[in-house]
Amino acid sequence: MSSFIKTHKKHFNFKKFIALALLEDTGDGDHTSLSTIPKNQKGKMKLLVKEEGVIAGIEAAEKIFKQIDSKLKVKVHIKDGEKVKKGDVAFTLEGYVQSMLLGERLVLNIMQRMSGIATKSKHLQKLCTGTKAKVIDTRKTTPGFRFFEKWAVVIGGGANHRYGLFDMILIKDNHIDFAGGIVEAIDAANRYLKKTGRKMQIEVETRNLEDVKKVLAHGGVQRIMLDNFSPELTKKAVHLIQNKVEVESSGGITENNIQKYAKAGVNFISIGALTHHVKSLDLSLKAV
Repeated sequence: MSSFIKTHKKHFNFKKFIALALLEDTGDGDHTSLSTIPKNQKGKMKLLVKEEGVIAGIEAAEKIFKQIDSKLKVKVHIKDGEKVKKGDVAFTLEGYVQSMLLGERLVLNIMQRMSGIATKSKHLQKLCTGTKAKVIDTRKTTPGFRFFEKWAVVIGGGANHRYGLFDMILIKDNHIDFAGGIVEAIDAANRYLKKTGRKMQIEVETRNLEDVKKVLAHGGVQRIMLDNFSPELTKKAVHLIQNKVEVESSGGITENNIQKYAKAGVNFISIGALTHHVKSLDLSLKAV
């Protein structure tokens, strides 16, 4: 079991997800397979890679097929996180044909998207080589599919920001405006943690250098987010902060400018496009 699953299994019911996904797809039965394939017919399939990238979702595929039919045998040839090219076979699958075909589309839908995210994560993190910047995701995920999307970011060499609203306090612009100001919001967050006895990191979003100065003078946070700062302003902010807290860049960051932000000295670079604007990797399951 991967460390990601161990960490987040309490937040995600894998078995329930698979059951619901299969119900959505099959309804009262896969009538095409039921009508054309004998119940006891056995066969073999292969997961064929059709373009270059980073494979992700192998472990997920194993779990799905095992839940569908415990007698299905998956032989892994390429592990999650490894680079692949057109023509590679990631795994082979043997067992009852009806069972294999039942899980075919679910496995492909998950693996293609996960592999696309992992490929993008690997590419962006590579662009930060030579700096301390770590590429992280956001909550801009597909409802119900967050577990797989964040898992894919980790497989690709990136990291997760926070899993949800429950494991970190992130004070953003709307919180600041409704709370009456940045200092007021920070104080309210710290009072809440003290009152509830919770231990979690507080991060605050800043919109300009004056906000950064206010936060530094006041304290009470562990990370400052520089939202929509230019690379030049980011350098100035990092110089002001002087490693007193962690620094995250966010907003408008692409593969074309990520190196400039990384070289500015930030600890993290969060990119929503990692999960909400990504091209799936072309994969297919074929009979052998």
